[in-house]
Amino acid sequence: MNIKVCGLRDAENLNEVAALSPDFVGFIFYDKSPRFVGESLDVDVVRALPRWVRKVGVFVNASPEFVIRSVKKYDLQYAQLHGNETPDFCKSLRMRGINIIKAFRVDESFNFSMLNNYKQHCDFFLFDAKGEQPGGNGVQFDWSVMSRYDNDKPFFISGGIGLHNLADLDQIRHLKLYGVDVNSQVEVSPGVKDMEKIRELIGRLKPVEEEEEV
Repeated sequence: MNIKVCGLRDAENLNEVAALSPDFVGFIFYDKSPRFVGESLDVDVVRALPRWVRKVGVFVNASPEFVIRSVKKYDLQYAQLHGNETPDFCKSLRMRGINIIKAFRVDESFNFSMLNNYKQHCDFFLFDAKGEQPGGNGVQFDWSVMSRYDNDKPFFISGGIGLHNLADLDQIRHLKLYGVDVNSQVEVSPGVKDMEKIRELIGRLKPVEEEEEV
């Protein structure tokens, strides 16, 4: 199970999280988010992260120029598009060499067939709860709707994921579940993660495999 810790911006906290080796870390470049990186994100600290911790920039209806500029500045490996970006928008960024995670806000009426227009232009999908904000609403949607997912594209699941509902992931593990995206449920304040919760979450989703006896 891949783990993405999103909404980071404090240099010390970022380094502490990275030391636990999550698979992805996310930075929010959306100015209406309480976790907006603004000018506080230390470029040198971000660029110095271990290569095995993949860096994701989260954008909401941003211009292609802003996405490209941010990806280059911070040496990001992925752009996560969390707004109303079209398939052509995803295609144009991918043609510039940017890996794409396309996020969708899901409720019981979500039309999964529309994903076919996106799948060839994205590396992963991400499914989040539909709420007032484009993301970061901190609530879990009804994962039973994922039974309608018939796509072969691997996806992240997001929205209110924390230590209290990890067992619920069992109901969708048989699908193309690639990883979890955690944010508000593992924080002490917006943008600052609770290290004990992160440590426990990683330990539960990535248990250390016992060495085989020779």
